[in-house]
Amino acid sequence: MTQAHSHRLRIVIATLILFGLSVLVFAPGYAQYDSVTQYDQVLSGRYDDWHPPIMARLWSLFGRQGAGPMLVLQLAGWWLGLGSIAAGIVDRRPRAALAVLAIGLVPPWLGWQVSVLKDAQMTAATLAAVGLVGWWRLRGRAVPGWAWLPVALLLVYAALVRANAIFAIAPLVAFLLAERWGRRIALTTALTLATLALAPVVNHRLLGAQASGVARAQALYDLAGIAVRVPYDPRLGFTLVEVDGLRAKACVRPFFWDPLGEPDRCGTLLARFQAMAPGALYARLAPAIVHHPIAYAAQRLSHLNSTWRWAVPARWINADPPQSTEPNNIGLGEPGRVALAWQTMAGAWVDLPIMWPIIWLVLAAGGLAVTRGAGLAGALFAATLGQEASFLVISVASDFRYHLWAIIACALGLVLARPWRGDRRIVVATAVVLGLILVVGIATRATLPVPPQSYQGMLG
Repeated sequence: MTQAHSHRLRIVIATLILFGLSVLVFAPGYAQYDSVTQYDQVLSGRYDDWHPPIMARLWSLFGRQGAGPMLVLQLAGWWLGLGSIAAGIVDRRPRAALAVLAIGLVPPWLGWQVSVLKDAQMTAATLAAVGLVGWWRLRGRAVPGWAWLPVALLLVYAALVRANAIFAIAPLVAFLLAERWGRRIALTTALTLATLALAPVVNHRLLGAQASGVARAQALYDLAGIAVRVPYDPRLGFTLVEVDGLRAKACVRPFFWDPLGEPDRCGTLLARFQAMAPGALYARLAPAIVHHPIAYAAQRLSHLNSTWRWAVPARWINADPPQSTEPNNIGLGEPGRVALAWQTMAGAWVDLPIMWPIIWLVLAAGGLAVTRGAGLAGALFAATLGQEASFLVISVASDFRYHLWAIIACALGLVLARPWRGDRRIVVATAVVLGLILVVGIATRATLPVPPQSYQGMLG
């Protein structure tokens, strides 16, 4: 056995041990509100598109086995991807290989990966696909034709399991397949538009999911956000009484859109909009943006600051990985004491800069500039930037888990490319921007009051 094979065998063994321990400690996985709703659909056989139908359909293949099989899939994709990348570089860069595996052990990141949710499913599928490609390319070999089939299946699943996943998947694929920027941009655009057009067809016709009206949330959130920021404008579609109510009850919140949909808060105020077709709402939103661009920018930037977790108070909620399963009567359990100890420890990390998505956005921009998009690292940086850029216009909540794949992708790109060794001007510029972000973020966490630490508290 050659030394290279010996190193790879050690990585394989280490990865299998980490996978086995992860399953042992965290089985059957944490089930959150979304998880319970999806499993209820599995049991009833009635699906809607509020949560990804493709995930519910996959879950249904395991019958009444609870969340355990889905957890195993999530952890298999997680460790397959990381282990394959580590094995691909260990003969040349053994420390970097260990760093790749260490990414999988960052407490809050692993803590979210063991929650059976669409975000962890997307991360697992995409990471597994990247690992398969990396296994060959990182050793200087072409990916064999047959291997593109499982890669494609994994990426199709990932693209369908989160509404904005295609904004990460499309640039990832484009940078893996094309070297010229013109072709990368064209392929990214084509894949994105095709997926956005076909996803509703797949969800409703192929997967048999009923329309839930989830598409209304984005338009209603931004329309209301514009309405409360400008003098009364009847063209927005609200009555004066509705706008006054939105302001008086503080219905528009940077953290999430939920107060607008909760009957106990503002849902009854806007009940008539829930009966409107989503297309009609977007038909109102488009001219509203044209007429009130500053108000729209303020609405989106206030939410963007929240979801990117930049100038926010300490303990900005929904970053702690879950410590318990949502109460339910459909057989979804929760892990034991060792898992709880891990999740509790992970909760102490939530204010660290590694939990600020904006940090990884800047690092990915610098990494992409240094690498010029070359190699597997360039594709990973592009995936991070694509997904994070999508939050500019498509996002209604600030949960950390929405950014899990983008952060993992950037972290892997940094290990693979070591961009800090690149163009000094880019490195210095990136460091300056990071410094400014850190100063502001630390200052707000030190001075702003701690927000309510519950969903009901954030609703107001």
